[in-house]
Amino acid sequence: MGENCIFCKIISNEIPSKKFFEDETTFAFLDINPASNGHALVIPKKHYETLADVPEEELKQLIVSVKKVAQAILKATKASGFNVLQNNGKVAGQLVNHVHFHVIPRFENDSINFSLMANQEEANELEKTAELIKKEL
Repeated sequence: MGENCIFCKIISNEIPSKKFFEDETTFAFLDINPASNGHALVIPKKHYETLADVPEEELKQLIVSVKKVAQAILKATKASGFNVLQNNGKVAGQLVNHVHFHVIPRFENDSINFSLMANQEEANELEKTAELIKKEL
């Protein structure tokens, strides 16, 4: 359990939540500041700060839970689609240092916008970057 981690306190019921799913390794509850009706968070019960910290077998179980939750949210809210958002590190927008997946139902003409600014990169720079990443794999 992460010291002073709000999500760990939610899992242990020290802080109330609108939990709607739990299994051996994962926990899902509604976001208290939802982007849309049905916006949920899916988290591992064990404390890990970022996606890179989660052991592979636990990550497999976590993503299966994300899928299960997303399917249920789609049916329950009658949403037209959904986003799965997962931030790692403060610079990437992670506000709670416990890995979590946002499942955000989407509706026609909602005001949610996740547009990314496209940066043109020279072909040789792309090749250099690809090679640097390959070396790390």
